[in-house]
Amino acid sequence: MHSHHANLKFRPELTHAEIMALPLGCYEGPIHLIRSPEQLAEALPALQCERVLGFDTETRAAFRKGESYPPSLLQFATASAVWLVQLRGFITLDGLADLLGSTPQLKAGVGLDYDLRKLREHYVFKPAGFVDLAQMSDLAGFRANGLRGLAAQVLGLRVTKQMKCTNWARTELTSQQIRYAATDAWVSREIFLALEKILAATPGSFTQPAL
Repeated sequence: MHSHHANLKFRPELTHAEIMALPLGCYEGPIHLIRSPEQLAEALPALQCERVLGFDTETRAAFRKGESYPPSLLQFATASAVWLVQLRGFITLDGLADLLGSTPQLKAGVGLDYDLRKLREHYVFKPAGFVDLAQMSDLAGFRANGLRGLAAQVLGLRVTKQMKCTNWARTELTSQQIRYAATDAWVSREIFLALEKILAATPGSFTQPAL
């Protein structure tokens, strides 16, 4: 996958108009859908050997007061592919519980506290090795904390929000939903790698902010 931040001049301040003028970022590599524990067992070795995984979740949007849904999708981005786990096929997290509790595998994302809390309302696991990109970006001097703001400031990419409120609980996800979900996880990993480089070049600034 081509790395967008090789020669990029980082831009900690961007107006809305400047963000809208940026090229649209979209993950174009292989995407694997996991719908069952059997498929997960085949996929786990590819996830377990990675140092850094981009991480995100998607949940069906609730529009009425008091209405809420369990997370529908877990996304993991590796250096070579993105894996989407459709949770409707899982009563327990099986081998994913170990991955989510593994310190050697860093899981990088935005809004992790909320994602992990919602996930733990339905599944038993003990989170470890999570890195909050908002904390990292604060250390690196970026004003944005959301995934889209960081994608713009750190990677020079605009990431669409268009699919956020679609029905993630459906059995068959649309190709647009799949691409959107994969892009969020991929962008999370790319932001982590870029921020890691910036912080490594700033003596004394970086202590691993893993949750």
